[in-house]
Amino acid sequence: MTEVRLHIYDVTNSDSDKTNNTIVQINKIFKDGIGLGGIFHSAVQVYGDEEWSFGYCEQGTGVFSCPPSKNPMYTYRECIVLGKTDFSIYKVNQILRELSREWPGCSYDLLSKNCNHFCDEFCEKLGVSKLPGWVNRFANAGDTAAEIVGNTAFRLRQAKTEIVSASKVAYRFLAGVASNSPESAGNTNRGIPRFQGTWFKNLVSNGAKPSSSSELENEEASMNQLQKRQDAETPLRHNSRDDI
Repeated sequence: MTEVRLHIYDVTNSDSDKTNNTIVQINKIFKDGIGLGGIFHSAVQVYGDEEWSFGYCEQGTGVFSCPPSKNPMYTYRECIVLGKTDFSIYKVNQILRELSREWPGCSYDLLSKNCNHFCDEFCEKLGVSKLPGWVNRFANAGDTAAEIVGNTAFRLRQAKTEIVSASKVAYRFLAGVASNSPESAGNTNRGIPRFQGTWFKNLVSNGAKPSSSSELENEEASMNQLQKRQDAETPLRHNSRDDI
């Protein structure tokens, strides 16, 4: 049984001193100040005087080692003990050989497959605690954001495709209705039943139509005149009968 240690560095491998100083300040504020996280490099030490990590290279494995806390590319920050492993040095070397094959340098990705991801997997295989969340929080947040953006873009493309398809269906439907309308040229007997213009006009002209207000007034005046005429003729007929 041996101790597993995590060595953490500020990522200050830029050619610009200004950029390196900015990263150190960011780490101080976000990690030391509020405990959120920062931009860090990490490496695992187990058995011996070497720490193991992962980085980019064009060919071969990205797994490499150097003396603990002595990586010349970064600024050393601190060491965290993650626990103890029950594995022998032989088994640890076997795990490292497997990881060397599974982690080629060309597969390195800042957000989804960086040195912190490698140390996480190494520690998991050793049977000890994974890295504290703050070590790789910025990369995980960036990876999640990238995934959300990718999913959103896919959904927008899918929605656009569905809208175009629906528009084509609607267009074909409207085109079909138009082709079956009375105004369409070259009508056939197929399709939706249609009204014949002449028959429809006759139906309207011969059918009962609601009267307008002026028509009603005229009808009422005619009825009144007819009634007066009848009243005037009735006494004459009565007088004539009395004279007979």
